[in-house]
Amino acid sequence: MRLIFIRHGDPDYVNDSLTEKGKREAELLAKRVATWDNITHYYASPLGRAQLTAKYSLNPLGITPTTLDWLQEFPVRIYHPGDNTRMRVAWDLLPDYWRKHPEYFDKDNWGNADLYRESGVKEEYDHITGEFTKLLAEYGIHEKENVYYTDKPGDDSTLVFFCHLGVSFVLISKLLGMSPTFMWHTFFVATTSVTIVGAEELTPGILNFRIQSLGDTRHLNDGGEPTSRSGYFQDIFQG
Repeated sequence: MRLIFIRHGDPDYVNDSLTEKGKREAELLAKRVATWDNITHYYASPLGRAQLTAKYSLNPLGITPTTLDWLQEFPVRIYHPGDNTRMRVAWDLLPDYWRKHPEYFDKDNWGNADLYRESGVKEEYDHITGEFTKLLAEYGIHEKENVYYTDKPGDDSTLVFFCHLGVSFVLISKLLGMSPTFMWHTFFVATTSVTIVGAEELTPGILNFRIQSLGDTRHLNDGGEPTSRSGYFQDIFQG
């Protein structure tokens, strides 16, 4: 079993669509996706920027992805420390705040942090990961006491998700047993990047989810398209 998470193209957030750059990115991504064999199923966020990215890749293949409402970008907004003028995403907290609070690193207690406790962040996380758990169960994967088991040893299914940075890290944090806050603040995936999480089976029937590649943008490099810094607070190294 492997799971592939694709972030949407460079976003036009005002119109929930793609910028012209995002469309070029999606065209290059489509060439990459067209080379993939034996994909079991494609899923997509309901938001326009993810739907359009998926269409670039899947329309030429005659495939319509299954739209899942819970794959939309993580929706809960919070007031950040020292700024109660507007509500913002639950991540992008300043490091001199969140790194001083050990609960944000804790996979079991991050939801009890002051900013999250009464904001609905943990409840939304539980909802999204609960739906994700149900989806995995459809493929014979079950979790018990932080260990994943499969009813189909040796299963080679591949699931592809066209979605968003924040929600991808929610799902990946669940698979890896990490705090989503830690992932939100210490990892980055660029627009149209490809992240592959494989399920190793060192013991038949017992799975260990492990990242094979994170935020791969080789299709952009090959096509001469610069990587977008959307969601990143530093210049992108174009290598």
